[in-house]
Amino acid sequence: MMRFWRSVVGKLWVTILLLVSCVLFVLTMLLLKFFETYHVQEAEKGLTQLAVKVAEVMKERQDEALARSIASSLVGDASKAIIVIDKTHYWYLPSHSERRDVPLSFIEADEELKQAFTKQVKKKTYLPNVYTENGRNSQWLIVGVPLTTADGKHGAVFVLQSLKAVEDTTRQTTKFIFLAAFIAIVLTTVFAFFLSTRITAPLRKMRQAAFEVASGKFDTKVPILTHDEIGELARAFNQMGRRLQFNINALNQEKEQLASILSSMADGVITFNRDGEILITNPPAERFLQAWYFEQGNESEMMAALPPQVKDLFTRVVNEEQEQATEVTLQGRTWVILMTPLYSQTAVRGAVAVLRDMTEERRLDKLRKDFIANVSHELRTPIAMLQGYSEAIIDDVAATDEEKKEMAKVIYDESLRMGRLVNDLLDLARMEAGHMTLNVETVQLRPYIERIIHKFQGLAKEKEIDLSAEFRSEDMHMTIDPDRIEQVLTNLIDNALRHTNEYGMVKVIVERSGDAVTIHVQDSGSGIPEDDLPFVFERFYKADKARTRGRSGTGLGLAIAKNIVEAHKGTITVHSKLGEGTTFTFTLPVQNNRS
Repeated sequence: MMRFWRSVVGKLWVTILLLVSCVLFVLTMLLLKFFETYHVQEAEKGLTQLAVKVAEVMKERQDEALARSIASSLVGDASKAIIVIDKTHYWYLPSHSERRDVPLSFIEADEELKQAFTKQVKKKTYLPNVYTENGRNSQWLIVGVPLTTADGKHGAVFVLQSLKAVEDTTRQTTKFIFLAAFIAIVLTTVFAFFLSTRITAPLRKMRQAAFEVASGKFDTKVPILTHDEIGELARAFNQMGRRLQFNINALNQEKEQLASILSSMADGVITFNRDGEILITNPPAERFLQAWYFEQGNESEMMAALPPQVKDLFTRVVNEEQEQATEVTLQGRTWVILMTPLYSQTAVRGAVAVLRDMTEERRLDKLRKDFIANVSHELRTPIAMLQGYSEAIIDDVAATDEEKKEMAKVIYDESLRMGRLVNDLLDLARMEAGHMTLNVETVQLRPYIERIIHKFQGLAKEKEIDLSAEFRSEDMHMTIDPDRIEQVLTNLIDNALRHTNEYGMVKVIVERSGDAVTIHVQDSGSGIPEDDLPFVFERFYKADKARTRGRSGTGLGLAIAKNIVEAHKGTITVHSKLGEGTTFTFTLPVQNNRS
C-alpha cells in the first residue's frame, strides 16, 4: 500500500482528488449560503406582497367583514396574519386560527415591530408558545406594513410565516448539493485514476526498459504510444539505447582487440594502478609472476606480491615520472623490464611494464661458448683412453694376459661409451628433424608406471632412497608410444636417483586434469643451480660440473626426453631449488592421433 502512495499514480491521483475536493468544498459552501439567502429573500418578498395586498383590501373595502373574508382567503393556510386597527382592535387571519397560535402580546411588546404602524418592517424571530410538529421551537418571519382604512383609521397588518418550509427546502437543496459533490468526487477519482494510469503507463514501460538496459539488454525498445512529451521521451530513450549498444559494441571490439594483441605478444605486459596493484597481465607476464611465486614458496596463493626489483622500479617511475628499466633473473630466466608511467590528463595514474624474456639470447650466447668445449670434452676422454691403452698394448706394457685383457676391456667400454654418444646424437638429430615415428597404443597407467618404478627399486634400496608412486585419479589410460614414454620416465627417475642422497625421497605423481595427464617426477636431491635451469634440456647439459665418470651420462638424456614429449604433443617443465630438490613435470594429451 505504501508503495502505491509513493508511486506517480498515487501522487497524481491524490493531487487531483485534493484539488477537486477543495474546489467542491468551496463551491458547496457558497451554494449553500446562496440558496439559504435566496429562499429567505423569496419568503420575505412573498410575505411583503401578501401584507401589502391585505392592507389594500382593508383600505378599499367599506364592508369590514367582507374585507376580512377576502384578506383571509389571500392569507390562506400557509401563513398567518394579524390586523390591528387603532391598536385596540385586531383580527386573526385566517379566521379559523386559534388565538393561542398568534402571540399578539409579543408583537405589542417588541419595539421593532411597533414601527409597522408607520413604516414597513421585517423581522426573523422565535415566537413564544409556538411549536413545530416535532416539539422544537421554529423561527418565524414577520412582515409588518402600515394600514389606513377607508374611514381613516390607522393600524398595521402583520403577516407571519414559519421558516420551517424554508429550512426544509434548504435541507433538500443541501442534500442535492452534497450528492452532486459526492458524484463529482467519484467521477474525479475515476478520471484521475484513468489519467494517472494513462500518463504513468509509458513511464512504467520506460522504467522496466531502463532496468533491462542496466542489466545489459541494450536492444530493449520502449513502444511509442503518443506524440506528446512522453512520446518524445520514449523516442529519446530508444535512441539512447541504440547509441549505448553501438558504443558498448565498439568498446567490446576494442577490448577484444587489445586482449588479442596482449595475448599474442611475445613480451609480457603488466599494468599497475597508482597503488602498485596489478590490473592487467598477458600470458608471458603471468609466467614471470608464477616463477616468482614458486621461488617464494607461495605458488598456490593469489598473485599479489612482486619482486623487490619491480617494486623499486615502480616507485622510481611514479616519483620521477620517467621511463625506467631493470633486469631480473627468476628460476634461471632473465627478464629485461621496461616500465613507463601512465597519465590521467596530467597526473600519474599508474604504470605499464613491458617484460622481455632475454633467456634465449643468453642461452644462445652460452651455447656458442660451451658447444665446442662440451663436444671436445665428451670425445676427448674416450679417445684419450683408447689411444693410451692401445699404445700400452702395442708397446707390450702389459706383462701378463690378465693385464692385456683388462686394458682391452677398458678400450671396449670406452668404445661402447662413444657408440652410445653417437647413437644419442643421431637419435636427437632425427627427433629434431621430425623423423621420429611413434607406435601408439592405449596403456593403463597404473600398471605401466608401477612396472617402470619396479626396475629401479633395487638401485633405490641400495642407496636407501624411498621410491614410490602416487595416483591421484582412478582408471587412467592414455594413447602413447609406451617405449618412448618409458625412455622419458627412465631418464627422469635415473637422474633423480643419481642426484638424491641416502635416505632421500623420489616420488612419481600421476594425475588427470580434463583431457590431459600430468606426471611429476619429484626428488629431494641436491637441486639444480638457478643459472643452469634454462639449459637442462640442452645437449651435453650435466648438473655434475666435474663430469666424473660413472655418475654422469652423455648429457643428452633430457634433450631426448623433451623431444619425445613434444612428439606426443605434450610439454615438459622443471622447477628446482638448490639443496631442496627438483621436480620434472610433463603433460600429455589422453588421446594422441600422431603416428
